[in-house]
Amino acid sequence: MLGFTLIELMITVAVIAILAAIAYPSYTQYVQEARRTDGMSALSNLAGQLERCYTVSNDYTAGSCPSGTSTSDEGFYSVSITASASSYTLTASPQGAQSTDDCGNLTLNHQGVRTPDGCW
Repeated sequence: MLGFTLIELMITVAVIAILAAIAYPSYTQYVQEARRTDGMSALSNLAGQLERCYTVSNDYTAGSCPSGTSTSDEGFYSVSITASASSYTLTASPQGAQSTDDCGNLTLNHQGVRTPDGCW
């Protein structure tokens, strides 16, 4: 006799459900890690701009220096700049689909210190 019994079909559905329950959280974690590069890239680019500005004017808050807030290239992070004449701290806050990222806010300062550890 050809065909599947109801029990065989139910076992197949259960196996697929178990595999999906294991695979989906791992998949979303990898997607968030990949999106994290958007925030890291935005912070690194802004740090480079601020360092070039400091080289020219010896001040991170000079008129030509970037300031305020912006959005990363892919839109997964909102980036803010807190600067004084001799220091700065850049903060990338996850937004939208990235808002549930375990790392939370990414920061980079004028000394090159990156937080949180393990997320860069």
